[in-house]
Amino acid sequence: MANTKSQIKRNRQNEKRRLRNKAVRSELKTRTKTAVASAEAGAENAEEALRVAVKRIDMAAAKGVIHKNAAARRKSRLMRRINRIRQSA
Repeated sequence: MANTKSQIKRNRQNEKRRLRNKAVRSELKTRTKTAVASAEAGAENAEEALRVAVKRIDMAAAKGVIHKNAAARRKSRLMRRINRIRQSA
């Protein structure tokens, strides 16, 4: 357990950041799944879902939740997956 005031405060800050980062990561997964599902279903909002997913990935990288190279990798994999779905349909 923390003894000093500064460490107690640091623990509070870390917990807030952990919860915020967890929410952002969860939203990334949700947006990605939505984009893939809408592309598979051939929905008219598939382009919008893809755009929002890529935007959220970029925002997470900008905030430092994920590394910029991890964001690039996720976007690349998402685009490849969507393009494969489009070509097979």
